[in-house]
Amino acid sequence: MSEYSHDQIPEIALDWHRNRRRAALATVVETWGSAPRPVGSQLAISGDAQIMGSVSGGCVEGAVVEEALETLEDGKPRLLTYGVSDDEAFAVGLACGGTIKVLVEPVGTALPEDILADLVSVRATRHAAAYLVNLRTWERRLTDGHGDPLEEPIRARFRSDKSGTEGDWFIAIHNPPLRMAVVGAVHIAQPLLQMARLTGYDPYLIDPREAFGAAERFPGETISHDWPDEALAEHGLDARTAVVTLTHDPKIDDPAIVAALNSDAFYLGCLGSTRTHAKRVDRLKAAGLSAAQIARIHAPVGLDIGAKSPAEIAVAILAEITETLRRG
Repeated sequence: MSEYSHDQIPEIALDWHRNRRRAALATVVETWGSAPRPVGSQLAISGDAQIMGSVSGGCVEGAVVEEALETLEDGKPRLLTYGVSDDEAFAVGLACGGTIKVLVEPVGTALPEDILADLVSVRATRHAAAYLVNLRTWERRLTDGHGDPLEEPIRARFRSDKSGTEGDWFIAIHNPPLRMAVVGAVHIAQPLLQMARLTGYDPYLIDPREAFGAAERFPGETISHDWPDEALAEHGLDARTAVVTLTHDPKIDDPAIVAALNSDAFYLGCLGSTRTHAKRVDRLKAAGLSAAQIARIHAPVGLDIGAKSPAEIAVAILAEITETLRRG
């Protein structure tokens, strides 16, 4: 099997199915109380009971696997409800229990291979997709929302990045993976890139100064030595991308800032004091940026948590990015 990351569950299920190992996809469709995993969480189960992903953090995985193996025999989907007791939750490190509803679909029968393959293809192109399944009739479709009878709730769920039910329909949201472009290979960038990856971002480091952006200082990172505006144009900026500038040098930071402000990037944070930012604002106004655009900048970058060390500043930056993403 190809190497996949922990958030590529549809890809894993399709790979298992095509390699004749058989596969089922389990998806959390509803939760009540302190459920361990959010709606939309997925678990892939192979015909030989190998699993990838999670629907409950370990509380009910065993029962879901048993049901999945049965679906692979009869080809029928299952809609399962589990109550996670406080004792069970505590056993896997959770404070309290809850209730979850899990949809289990065998690939190739209930879940057609072509729908799953189309979903995997769309995910590979960094476009948003919604997988819809009617929990009463078992009708299914894949859509980007445009022209769909449920267009408005689908678009709202794309924006909030939340899967969920609308009437009899379950809408599984598949937004493009998060990305982070960091401009400036300074000391703060070192822990920031590592933390970004741990929280699900695909980080990209930009610094035209090759001595700063050396592979020895940032082992394993994707590094560009182009000027930031060129690098960002090649990399692409979309609504799932955060941009952080860290150099203090207007020659390097400003082109990246202008590019980010003229894009759909959901976050732009810039290192520097209040005085530094005031000078930055004057330069951006002179360059023709509007007050509304400039107001999108988070500066000084990061939540005010009293951070001092590079790692603490990186925590503050990532916390602010998370707040912006999840709370808008």
